[in-house]
Amino acid sequence: CTAHSRRRRGRRMADASFAAGAAAAGGAPVPVDAPAKLQYVCGNCNALNNIKPREPVRCRACGYRILYKMRTTRLTQYEAR
Repeated sequence: CTAHSRRRRGRRMADASFAAGAAAAGGAPVPVDAPAKLQYVCGNCNALNNIKPREPVRCRACGYRILYKMRTTRLTQYEAR
């Protein structure tokens, strides 16, 4: 067991404990190993595409490479003076 592998194992343990702590603090439970899928709209054919991180940015229907990110449905409120 090298020092490098011990450091990496420790980092994974810290990440898991951070996610567990966020859930215990009243936040939404965060799955540790679930990759987030983001939804995009194709600029050419308007098809919806779910793209994972590290996946090529390309429409699955027509192959077009310009995709637009969908607007969030979460309520955002700003404090104005």
